[in-house]
Amino acid sequence: MAENTASTRPSPKPAGRRRAFRAAGPANGAAATPTGVPVEPPKTVKVRLTRPAGPPPRRQPHRSLVALVSSIAVLVAVLALGAVVALTVNHQRDEEAGAAHNQKYVDTASQFVVNMFSYTQDTIDESVDRFVNSTSGPLRDMMSQGENAENLKLLFRDTNASAEAVVNGAALEKVDETGRRADVLVAVRVTVTDLDGNNAPSQPYRLRVTVQEDDNGRMTFYDLKYPDGGN
Repeated sequence: MAENTASTRPSPKPAGRRRAFRAAGPANGAAATPTGVPVEPPKTVKVRLTRPAGPPPRRQPHRSLVALVSSIAVLVAVLALGAVVALTVNHQRDEEAGAAHNQKYVDTASQFVVNMFSYTQDTIDESVDRFVNSTSGPLRDMMSQGENAENLKLLFRDTNASAEAVVNGAALEKVDETGRRADVLVAVRVTVTDLDGNNAPSQPYRLRVTVQEDDNGRMTFYDLKYPDGGN
């Protein structure tokens, strides 16, 4: 039987023995040198901006296009102004024509009244006939009935006098555009002079004269009324 001796017995492993650990790097306490590609620190680049002394150059416009647009604008303005002037002139002409036409009514009525009241012993027939021929409508019907025209002549002769009518004022009262008639208020004063040349006190009259215009523009004595008693 073999004897276990110290020389033949396996040496026991020491319990709890720790392995030594050394950080990677050169031995002998040398300083650690990094490995790999060296990286240089970024360099600061200073950019110097130069500001121009004045404003940036303006872009040159298209001169031909600008001239065309300007010409068109001027032409449109001229045409618009011409249209306004034409409308104003036409409107003014219409107003003037209307005022002249209304004045014709007034002048015609005034002349009718003068013809009706004015006569001399030598012109009675002429005066009455002129008055009757200038009438129309209801007034013409009245003067055409019976012997009204001849009776008026006899009345004037019986006065043994002459008469003169003077219109003191006349104004347009209203216009009937559809019927082409107008009413005119006429204030007249009639002075009668006898054969010896003595003047009787003048008599004032107020009349509403209706004037009729036909298709040919001829105006006639259409009707006669005495508003408010006539005097």
